[in-house]
Amino acid sequence: MRHFLWTALLLTGFTVIPETRVFADPIRVVIWDEQQPSQKQAYPEFLGDYIAAYLKQQPGLDVTSVSLSSKDKGLDPKTFGNCDVLIWWGHVRNRDITPDEAMPIVERIQRGELSLIALHSAHWATPFVMAMHERAKFDAINGLPEADREKARVEFLGEFVRRAPQRDAELSPKVVSIKKSADGTTVIQMTRPNCCFPGYRNDGKPSEMTTLLPDHPIARDIPKKFTLAHTEMYDEPNHVPEPDAVIFREDWKLGEHFRSGAVWNLGKGKVFYFRPGHETHAVFTDPVPMTIVENAVRWLGADIVKQKAARN
Repeated sequence: MRHFLWTALLLTGFTVIPETRVFADPIRVVIWDEQQPSQKQAYPEFLGDYIAAYLKQQPGLDVTSVSLSSKDKGLDPKTFGNCDVLIWWGHVRNRDITPDEAMPIVERIQRGELSLIALHSAHWATPFVMAMHERAKFDAINGLPEADREKARVEFLGEFVRRAPQRDAELSPKVVSIKKSADGTTVIQMTRPNCCFPGYRNDGKPSEMTTLLPDHPIARDIPKKFTLAHTEMYDEPNHVPEPDAVIFREDWKLGEHFRSGAVWNLGKGKVFYFRPGHETHAVFTDPVPMTIVENAVRWLGADIVKQKAARN
C-alpha cells in the first residue's frame, strides 16, 4: 500500500519540505541507471527514473536521468559538464563501464567538480571502485613520513575481480610492502579494495537502521532508528578504505550488520555510499530512504556549487 501511495503522491506533485528554504544556484543532479527490466517488479518505471521523478519535485534541484542506452553510455562530456552530484545505480551490468570510461568521473570528483552517490549494488560500479582505488592510494601515501610523500607511487597487486571475498580473507586494501627505488621514489605495493563483503542474502527480510551521526546534514529529519520493511542483506566486513564518516548502521535479526551510509573525502569532492536497496524491493518508495538521498544531494551539491563559485 505504501508503494502505491508514495507513487500517487509523486504523480500528483505532492512534496514534503520540512521548512521553507531559499536556493540560489540550482544543484545539478545526474542520475545514472543501467535500467534492468527486473526493476519493474517493484517500481512503476525504471528505478533511476523513479528517483529522478521525486527529486524533480524538490526545489533547488536541476535533475537529468541517463542510462547505459544514452549517448556514450550516459557518460558524454556535455552531461557531466553540467553535473554537481552524480547518483549511480548499477548491478548486473557494472562491467559495461570500463575503468578508462570511469576515470574522468573520478578525476572530476578529485578536482571538486562533482560528488558521487553510489546506491546499493553500485558498490561494484566502476566509478565507485575506481574512486575507492584512488582513496586507497591517498591513504597509503599519506601514511608515509611527510618527506617521502612527494616521490611516492602505489602499485596494486593483481587484477580487480568482481567476486565476493571469503569470510576469512584478509581485509583489502592492505599495504604489502614499501620499498625505495634507485631514484629515491617510494614504491608502495598493496592489495586492491575488493569493494565487496563476504555475506549477502536477498530474502527481502526487514532491517533496522540506526542513525549514528544525527547532526550530520545527510541525517537531517531522519529518525534515530527506523525499519526498512523489505531489503537485501549485506554483512560486514566491507572491503573498502576506512570511511571519513559512518552515518547509518543497518542490522538484521540473524545478527548481520553493515555500515550502510558512509562518506569518503576524495580530493576536493566526496563519495557517499548508501546501502539499502535491491531493485526488486521497493525500498525507495519509503519516504525515509528518499529523504536521505535528497539530503545527500543537497549537502554534497552545496559544497560543489560553492567551489564552482570560488573558481569563477
